[in-house]
Amino acid sequence: MEWINYHHLLYFWTVVREGSISQAGKQLRLAQPTISAQLRSLEAQIGEKLFQRSGRRLVLTEIGQLVFSYADQIFALGRELTDTLEGRPSGRPIRFTVGLTDAMPKLIAYRLLEPALRMPQPIHLICQEGKPQQLLADLMTHKLDLVLSDAPASPDLGVHAYDHLLGECGIQVFGTAGLVSKLKTGFPKSLDGAPMLLPTTGTALRRSLDHWFEQKSIRPYVIGELADSALLMVFGASGVGVFPAPAAIERELGDRFNVRVLGAIEGLRESFYAISAERKLKNPAVVAISESARTELFA
Repeated sequence: MEWINYHHLLYFWTVVREGSISQAGKQLRLAQPTISAQLRSLEAQIGEKLFQRSGRRLVLTEIGQLVFSYADQIFALGRELTDTLEGRPSGRPIRFTVGLTDAMPKLIAYRLLEPALRMPQPIHLICQEGKPQQLLADLMTHKLDLVLSDAPASPDLGVHAYDHLLGECGIQVFGTAGLVSKLKTGFPKSLDGAPMLLPTTGTALRRSLDHWFEQKSIRPYVIGELADSALLMVFGASGVGVFPAPAAIERELGDRFNVRVLGAIEGLRESFYAISAERKLKNPAVVAISESARTELFA
């Protein structure tokens, strides 16, 4: 393939960033037909379609996503060159894009990612949240450097990803001082009929909890089911019900939400994974996350 026309690549990149050809035209001060023609030229040179129609919208194809990820890096480097020539600070940050599964506890995610922000080389961290299937698809097309999850990649999703166990910890039940005082005696049987907030069905933690409840013949009064762990904790801090959370973040929960431990769920543990497209972790930010998780957070 001959050298890519970078003007055409710039028009493509701008269309994706602006969300439409018309908005890109305003940004570039070019007519829509001109941009459309340049996009067709770029597709002809690459030999692949970059967009496909979804109703009235243009949606990136798989090749389009790959081209955009490279274009984003190319023009970021171009901006850095301009800044350097104009005498601005030049330290090039490592672009680090992480996907968080929606069931991933946010405080655990923060504790896992925080070591990457303490690296000597500056980091440009980008976090995205979503369903495992979409995040793993983005990982395979290099839109993400890493996926953090509370479950390994399912083979049913048909992606060739590698699971790296970061660690595991027990599960505790937390609540406000009033609820903990009321339910402390007779725990865990005191959970039978007690107001409780739970993660939504289908998550690894919820499946484990439902199995544990069945084994113990406990039927809590489920006040709410929440996919977002941070929202679950906010509701729990308001006193509407007790809630489960990883023991590794007991101190943070106490400091941030003023809740206390009611008790530990005996025999139940939650595991956390870094999922990558490579067998051996090489990205320095990912290595920092893995080492810190094993020696500090889950030690």
